[in-house]
Amino acid sequence: MNTHNLMLIDPHIHMTSRTTDDYERMRQAGIVAIIEPAFWLGQPRTEAGSFKDYFSSLVGWERFRASQFGIKHYCTIGLNSKEANNEPLAEQVMELLPLFVCKEGVVGVGEIGYDDQTPIEDKYFRAQLELAKEVNMPVQVHTPHRDKKAGTIKSMEVCLEHGIAPDMVVIDHNNEETVKDVLDRGFWAAFTIYPNSKMGNERMVEIVKQYGSERIIVNSSADWGVSDPLSVPKTASLMLERGISLENVRKTCYQNALDSFGKSGQMHESDWLQGTTVDQREKFSDNSVLRGGQTPVVGDVAASGDLESNIVR
Repeated sequence: MNTHNLMLIDPHIHMTSRTTDDYERMRQAGIVAIIEPAFWLGQPRTEAGSFKDYFSSLVGWERFRASQFGIKHYCTIGLNSKEANNEPLAEQVMELLPLFVCKEGVVGVGEIGYDDQTPIEDKYFRAQLELAKEVNMPVQVHTPHRDKKAGTIKSMEVCLEHGIAPDMVVIDHNNEETVKDVLDRGFWAAFTIYPNSKMGNERMVEIVKQYGSERIIVNSSADWGVSDPLSVPKTASLMLERGISLENVRKTCYQNALDSFGKSGQMHESDWLQGTTVDQREKFSDNSVLRGGQTPVVGDVAASGDLESNIVR
């Protein structure tokens, strides 16, 4: 798949919902780093404590789990737009956010924005933009699935109202209808690649052909639904097959993600270029990714190439 041995970043993937097999396949396909946004888990949470434990897992266990497969894990922390509509709970979650947004490995406030574009969603979107300003962190915006163009434009207008510079905001879940507006306003335009719906990799190729690679980001958003954690490497390969230059593929599937979220000061290319050590003998809270009788993998993983060929058992 990754015939050019490209280093890749997936800057929007919900690994809490994925398996260790996914981590192994992602590393073999050239993914060196990922960003996991805080999001909705499929059913509404009913207590603030469940958010606290979830945020703790993003900066703790999941960061460790990724490291056991040679992948650098970062995350964004925020109250998602869907659950923002539970106002009493949202108030409690807002009190938790400052405890997490400055922790190691957190590269932004997100994913935040609009779902049904309600007044309550607007209230907590704005409150989190103020938090992002206070801590000088990038913002990762979830654009609504319904009435997307109006919601996308509104998201950008609200960011500007709050004095957030466009180059500090990644507008996600774009499509052909929104991309020009986002790029014209100077924001980062991210695209979620799904296997059967929304934005597919064939359509992504055509967007890069039309708009180039400036401020365009490819991600998978792989979660608990039908999705593909290899969407970024598959899209990179298809771009190359369809004649898009290696440099434009590198920008859309690696460099732009690093440049945008690197503004947090928490994500550096040296994190993986200097080599990644895998030691599956390690434990987190007395827990291992291995089960009884399995042989731990121990060794250095090169910045490119797959897990199996670069480590010593």
